[in-house]
Amino acid sequence: MKVIFAALTAVFAVASSAAWADSRVFIVANQSDGYGIDQCLAKGEKCGAPAALSYCKSRSFTQAVSYRRVDPDEVTGSISSSAGACKGGKCDEFVAITCNR
Repeated sequence: MKVIFAALTAVFAVASSAAWADSRVFIVANQSDGYGIDQCLAKGEKCGAPAALSYCKSRSFTQAVSYRRVDPDEVTGSISSSAGACKGGKCDEFVAITCNR
């Protein structure tokens, strides 16, 4: 009986760790569109939750775990802070949205 219980515990542990493993962070440009949703996302305010959830669902994920503003320097090798991100003296901001399945 103890062997069966140990085996079932191991199966549930593997299954739950696999669920946590299916997580992804998306880095998206925080472009002002006049609606203010981008500011809610960048500041991590509650009003950004529906936008983050919608973003995750559009990519076949079930939930948005977190969302926040990121500096281009935090995204190693993906976004150059000197080339392309700053145009006319204004630098784009970026938002990180973490999605889970």
